[in-house]
Amino acid sequence: MAKTPRLAAGRARALGAPTRGTTNPNRLRRVDRWLAAWPATRSVLLAGEVPLVVDLGYGATPVTTVELAARLRAVRPDVRVLGLEIDPERVAAALPSADPPLLDFRRGGFELAGARPALVRAFNVLRQYPEEESARSWAAMLARLAPGGLLVEGTCDEIGRRCSWVLLDASGPLTFTLACKPADLERPSDLAERLPKALIHRNVPGERVHDLLTALDACWDTAAPFSPFGPRARWVEAVRLLSASWPVLDTRRRWRLGEVTLPWESVAPSA
Repeated sequence: MAKTPRLAAGRARALGAPTRGTTNPNRLRRVDRWLAAWPATRSVLLAGEVPLVVDLGYGATPVTTVELAARLRAVRPDVRVLGLEIDPERVAAALPSADPPLLDFRRGGFELAGARPALVRAFNVLRQYPEEESARSWAAMLARLAPGGLLVEGTCDEIGRRCSWVLLDASGPLTFTLACKPADLERPSDLAERLPKALIHRNVPGERVHDLLTALDACWDTAAPFSPFGPRARWVEAVRLLSASWPVLDTRRRWRLGEVTLPWESVAPSA
């Protein structure tokens, strides 16, 4: 496999390479909703000085960055959001949507354009990279966070119905989340195609993430009697069953949204 370029050309020396740029309105609604509600990320948004949130790699249009800003303002009305893209043409196209200092756009990559954000959302950015690049990319972003800052890195399908993401702080990964529209699934393991880069090649026997998806499938099968009440009810019951033997961190309120969050250690790749 050809080595992925580490630096994009240009004076800014932005770390990374341009993505395909695919984006759609509401594609990232599930992770945005989680960011606004999860205790750790909500605490970062509400703490102290006005927080800066970076949306890394927003794509061909800035729509998901604009949506992120609007959703986070429900938590912190004065939150500042900065969209970063390596492609200067995408930055130029996004600038008419800017509303400095609350919403702005700049050229940048994993070095975060020199910013020191409290929170970074990096979605559908690392899928193009070799697996071994994911840890280095995480480290580059974590090194730029403000003290106590957090990174959310993940992947979703084109319309945002199948997602997963990892929450990290300066010490490394903390939690792993699966999120979906249950009606879009035949089985929970359908989410395997949208695992983060750090896990997508680990869905094989002997790896923890494979064990998790296998266990969730088994719980889904056991929850089949809930099918008459709809896919959401079946998902909630499947996650409830899973929580009997796996360290599920969230509650029924999040499960009803098609989510389940576990400690990173539950799915971390084997050495």
